[in-house]
Amino acid sequence: MNVLWIFAHPESRSFGGSLRDEGVRALREQGAEVRESDLYAMKWNPVVDADDFGSAAGSDRLFVGPTSKTALLTGELSADIRAEHEKLAWADTVIVQFPLWWYGMPAILKGWFDRVFVKGFAYGVQRPDGRTARYGEGALAGKRAMVVLTTGTSQAAIGPRGINGEVSEILFPLQHGALWYTGMSVLPPLTICGADRASAEQYDVAAEALRERLRTLSTQDPIPFRHQNGGDYDDNLVLRDDLAPGRRGMGVHLDV
Repeated sequence: MNVLWIFAHPESRSFGGSLRDEGVRALREQGAEVRESDLYAMKWNPVVDADDFGSAAGSDRLFVGPTSKTALLTGELSADIRAEHEKLAWADTVIVQFPLWWYGMPAILKGWFDRVFVKGFAYGVQRPDGRTARYGEGALAGKRAMVVLTTGTSQAAIGPRGINGEVSEILFPLQHGALWYTGMSVLPPLTICGADRASAEQYDVAAEALRERLRTLSTQDPIPFRHQNGGDYDDNLVLRDDLAPGRRGMGVHLDV
């Protein structure tokens, strides 16, 4: 198994950093090959700009979505983007680890997606029948992905009736709108709560939970998101009336 571990935390000695080290060690003990993208350590540039795309893409391309297929195919993307594409092509599993900041991912990680998930690589991919390959199809189909999330809130407060909202809805834009959109099968996330005040004993519990999830990376059932081109949606990409009748919201996009 080839695993790419994407880590977005400014402090490597943090609770999250220790979990990352534990996870990478556990995977290698299992015989997995692991590569890392430690975004803060890499001093990753999160800002999309014209220099990303070389001469093949004019500055007007920035208004309709990052890069062009021409730039992708001619190798004119910037070197740091091409390096991340190579890692993604190599990996069969992607771990995305970050602390929850203001109900989302740190800006440096959002910028990684903005710059790496470019047109012609992660979206804008066509099927032979001319339909767009996304939501379960696409260039990254066949890969698996899992989010490892640390947060300061309690387990109850991020549950179905918690004040912070349910974690599946908080992560919906990432898990459904980025990972599943590009074809990856998305495993249920591992959420570690109370990370800002955890004791040594609580860290041990979290580390064991992570090790257990990593032991079953290749066998866990993914989140059953609906496929765009599987017949569940009409021509306007609206869920058919006979599916999940009377319901609305993010949960209707699960095939349960």
